Amino acid sequence: MFGKNLKIDPELLKRCQSCAAKAGYRSAEEFIHHVLERACKDSEEGYRHGEEEVTLRLKVPDPESGKP
Repeated sequence: MFGKNLKIDPELLKRCQSCAAKAGYRSAEEFIHHVLERACKDSEEGYRHGEEEVTLRLKVPDPESGKP
């Protein structure tokens, strides 16, 4: 499932197996896949939000309202 044999620390793998079982996942691999997908999505959304924020800061503010 992980492509090129992703290595995970044995203690971390045990924690993932425990979390997967508690959350009702079929396997630790399914749990890890879901966690990585969510982390990537959050990171990508944060990056896009950061770009928008920079764009807003670079715009010249309206002298009356002070807003861009």
